Amino acid sequence: MKQIITSLLENDMYKFSMGQAIYHQFPSYKTTWTFKCRNNDVRFTQEMVEEIKHQIQVYCKLRFTEAELAYLDGIQWIRGSYIDFLRLWQPRYEDFEISRNAKCSLSIEAKGTWLNTSMYEIPVLAIVNEVYFRMNYDYEQVLVPSFRNKLYAKIKALIDGTYDIGTFSEFGLRRRLSAEAQDLAVSLLCRNNRLYHGSSCIGTSNVFLAKKHGVTPVGTMAHEWIMCVGQGNHKHNPAYSNWYALEAWVKEYGVLNGIALTDTITTDCFLKDFQLTYATLFSGVRHDSGDPYEWGKKMIAQYHSLGIHPTTKTLLFSDSLNFEKAHNLNTFFAGRAKVAFGIGTYLSNDTCIPPLNIVMKITSCNGQDVAKISDTPGKGMCKNPQYVEYLQRTINWRMAHE
Repeated sequence: MKQIITSLLENDMYKFSMGQAIYHQFPSYKTTWTFKCRNNDVRFTQEMVEEIKHQIQVYCKLRFTEAELAYLDGIQWIRGSYIDFLRLWQPRYEDFEISRNAKCSLSIEAKGTWLNTSMYEIPVLAIVNEVYFRMNYDYEQVLVPSFRNKLYAKIKALIDGTYDIGTFSEFGLRRRLSAEAQDLAVSLLCRNNRLYHGSSCIGTSNVFLAKKHGVTPVGTMAHEWIMCVGQGNHKHNPAYSNWYALEAWVKEYGVLNGIALTDTITTDCFLKDFQLTYATLFSGVRHDSGDPYEWGKKMIAQYHSLGIHPTTKTLLFSDSLNFEKAHNLNTFFAGRAKVAFGIGTYLSNDTCIPPLNIVMKITSCNGQDVAKISDTPGKGMCKNPQYVEYLQRTINWRMAHE
């Protein structure tokens, strides 16, 4: 197969925003990342595994070009010190362990500094996904026509006013059908903005495509930020993970680059720390699990309780969205808050074949287990159930006693 990842800019924007903060504040942290395919019926052949190894090897030979670094340097909140680091940075194939287990499942682990391993997650998932679909199905004759037809139908639905989803971005790099498919989706969705009725595709999480098409690279923080900052220091009480993470983010960015992720250790626990200072400094919050309507109402109530008008803040929804869900959410919250959407697999890998549900999650930091307890049971991934129980107990104690 031809090379899948052709540029180190082919990564989600939040990897760079977190990467800069890691570089400045947590350069010594070490992490382990573990791949998981949640589809029970999916099998990876040995040929697929060998191709994935090859694709990761050639990815590890990439370097940032000066043109790519100049593009990053033009982003308001990226500092020159981080650009200088990226000029020297390279992925390390030695950080990976890749194999096929007895159940014909793919096993991937990445171990090393957080600075390195954080950058691997998205390219690895994109490689795995594209290898699987190209080698398991008739890509050219079946998948590509199916993808194109569905994409054209989505754009038509925006043009004829079937859906009014306001501001949205494409978030599908990690599970895209292919590089060409995502490129087509971003190009057509953004090119046709002037024809939409009330909708606007402002950009993509894929920094490479944002640069190529002259649109906004979108992304701030992921669960790994709260997990590592809050739980990677052995002296921290993990029930206060959000406070440690938000404090470090403000130290790095002030009022810039400020959409806070709420559900790493439940949104209710997040709200204990999301008080006046942070609610003022951050421009909005992101939903990634649980009932989006209840979450939105809860966040609006929090802003009201702090004397902040919710219409000055953004509710960014990013959990398994399609246009119908986004349309309904946009209608429901219209006039109550700013609303935006990050839409992934539905835009980058919607074909006649069901998409893979693959993830690569951080499972340890500085030799200690870390975990996510989101608003949807089962979305976390921790190797040590006892640590999850401990984390839940700390959350329960805080919720009951504060």
